[in-house]
Amino acid sequence: MDIFDAIATRRSVRKYTDRPVTDEDIRTGLEAAMMAPSAGNAQPWHFVVVRDAALRARVAELNVYAAMARTAPAGILVCGDLHLEKYPGFWVQDCSAAIQNLLLAAHGLGLGAVWTGIHPVAEREEGFRRAFGLPAEVVPLGYIVLGHPDQHPHSGSRFREDRVHRDVW
Repeated sequence: MDIFDAIATRRSVRKYTDRPVTDEDIRTGLEAAMMAPSAGNAQPWHFVVVRDAALRARVAELNVYAAMARTAPAGILVCGDLHLEKYPGFWVQDCSAAIQNLLLAAHGLGLGAVWTGIHPVAEREEGFRRAFGLPAEVVPLGYIVLGHPDQHPHSGSRFREDRVHRDVW
């Protein structure tokens, strides 16, 4: 798939079949995620691969916007490790870039995915921290619901000239 086609056609998928996601596809997605740029090349990310049905149901309880985690066969919790940062505060950008790579890789593999937010909602952070046994210095940024799509959302161009400024505002 051409990179521009991938960017233009990737959409958030919220309905999945019960077909499992292979370990190979998970690894390919994580390899893509870990190729993301990061401040000072710190790579402050950690990933928790979630297949357990009870944990996926817990995700749906912790984040109302992740209800589809119950029915998707897999998910990936993306976290930033504050002890790995070279430039404090940039872990959010670093892990966000990793998530975007992961979403594009999933799409390229024929999988569907949706990024559900955790940080900066303190209550969600604490819930995920407890449910997944995260150390204090590790902050959950987002949970990626992952599976074979049972829907194929489309949209046209989102380009908006009124949001582009030349040289100055």
